[in-house]
Amino acid sequence: MAITLTDLLDEKRVILGLRSRKMPNALREIIDLLAQNGKIDNPEAFFEKVLAREQAHPSVVENSAVFPHARTDLVDEIVVGIGRSRAGIPFGHNGVRARLIFVIGVPERLVNDYLICVGTLVRLVRDDATRSALLHAQTPREFIDTLTATL
Repeated sequence: MAITLTDLLDEKRVILGLRSRKMPNALREIIDLLAQNGKIDNPEAFFEKVLAREQAHPSVVENSAVFPHARTDLVDEIVVGIGRSRAGIPFGHNGVRARLIFVIGVPERLVNDYLICVGTLVRLVRDDATRSALLHAQTPREFIDTLTATL
């Protein structure tokens, strides 16, 4: 059975006010939240995987959103942690600021499901009204409800 985006999103894995101002710290903040929610057993190893991928193949910021990820068997299922930054976090070689950061962990066996889910997220944040609602959501529940409203 295919995994749906709705299955992957949880308000307990959303940080609406990232404290970090730099990419590695923001990634760690989101990954720590995933670990606190029992989604990642070894957050340090997972962080190293995501960071290594970012350094080798930087994520591109589009529509204020970025999707750093790692394909690894450090996770048993696709996991999504979300952070929002008012000021934005610089990503990539040109330092474009991302305000919406979706950190994704993908087991090797679920790459096709990952592509479907990330494609759906990209489509959602491309929509001006949806993106605006995500940037102005007052609670993690409101944030998740915005993402799942059109699914």
